[in-house]
Amino acid sequence: MTPIPPPAGSEAPGWRWAPHWVLAFVALWPMPGYAEGVMVVGALIAIVRLLMARFRGGKALLSPQAWALTTVLFAAYWLPEVFSTVGAVDPGRSAREAVVDIRYLPFLWLVAASVADSRGLRITLGGMAVIVAVWTLDALVEGLFGTSPLFWGLDVAKQLVSGRPMCSAEDVAALDRLGGVLGPCNLKMGVVLASLSPFLLYAAGRRFGSAGWIAAAAAVGVIVLLAGSRASWVTYALVLLFSGWRLLGWKRLLLVFAAGAAVLAALTAFSPQVRERVERTAQALTADESGVDMALSGRTRIWGSAVCMVGESPVNGVGVRGFRKAFDDCDPAAGEVPVWGDGPALHAHQIVLEVASETGVLGLLLWLAGAAMAWRAWRYADAAARERARPAMLALAVTVFPFNTHLAFYSTFWGGLTLLLAALYAGSLLGRPERPPEAEPAAA
Repeated sequence: MTPIPPPAGSEAPGWRWAPHWVLAFVALWPMPGYAEGVMVVGALIAIVRLLMARFRGGKALLSPQAWALTTVLFAAYWLPEVFSTVGAVDPGRSAREAVVDIRYLPFLWLVAASVADSRGLRITLGGMAVIVAVWTLDALVEGLFGTSPLFWGLDVAKQLVSGRPMCSAEDVAALDRLGGVLGPCNLKMGVVLASLSPFLLYAAGRRFGSAGWIAAAAAVGVIVLLAGSRASWVTYALVLLFSGWRLLGWKRLLLVFAAGAAVLAALTAFSPQVRERVERTAQALTADESGVDMALSGRTRIWGSAVCMVGESPVNGVGVRGFRKAFDDCDPAAGEVPVWGDGPALHAHQIVLEVASETGVLGLLLWLAGAAMAWRAWRYADAAARERARPAMLALAVTVFPFNTHLAFYSTFWGGLTLLLAALYAGSLLGRPERPPEAEPAAA
């Protein structure tokens, strides 16, 4: 892989802290409350500094195109929330989500600014790669010895401060996969690593070539299989496909996938958790509808309810985060105990159905408009800009890949992760405006 070309333009010294702030936000994801606090404080600092400067010098911070794309991507996420509050099944919850999520806009400007110059790009993307590498090594240790050192340290610190553990005894007892640094009460390590893996794989490929990419891919792949849902397997397969073919070529990439299949077969034999997920997937091959629903962990029932909600509220949906309240009225198998246990489904588990059911056709069109603008920016960018933005672009693309199952995009955690990737993409692709060329010294 070729080195990342630096964006043109001078640095904005007053924002040199931005990359470190973004990395602190990501590193604190195992402690959601602290991560949220870092995000909010960063957003406040960003907006105060911009207001104090009356937005002068904006071109030294981001190019006009980067300002526009970052704001458009935020609007594509946020405006559906606003429109969905009209007639929402839970108007208080939907309105609160729309108001609270305004905080993302100045933070996204901060994130885009963190990768808009050569120094920020190097620190931010390098830091993201380091975080993914550390979390992967920590999860490998958990796989070997049964305990995540990072989570153990956080848990001990929390008990010393508050007298309470990070996770309850019930969460620990119900653990059915690697929790990693996120712990047994936040089993998202597999899907998080799958979405963030492009930062590590591209960094390893650039620094160590094919051998580095393969070693990093193998380490992350083992953790994704042990810690992740089947959705994270699909996400990671896409990452391997689109990051590997340019470096390895198709023939060697096919060997990588063959090795991955062998690892999956071995883990199926030795890991009850992996074996259970493989066996459940095999049930989809049966012609029985209940077998397919079981294989998809009840998703077909949830998706049927989502389609019903779209039919009931086609324009602006049932309201953001209103899925759980509207579920019972649209449940296609009302009265039957669902595969996931008692209680309604909390969200649609699929991005298109989540957006369509909670924000309607209007929200779906706005999301598609945002995707179109992101694609247009990529299409018209030069080769150097595309190379800079490739890790963030791939991370964002696989996270919102529509032919997969997903976490809730309007939840605090997954929504924040998705918007972070969108801002990293916009800032690294469009950067800052070019400096005027300096006059060459006169010939002697």
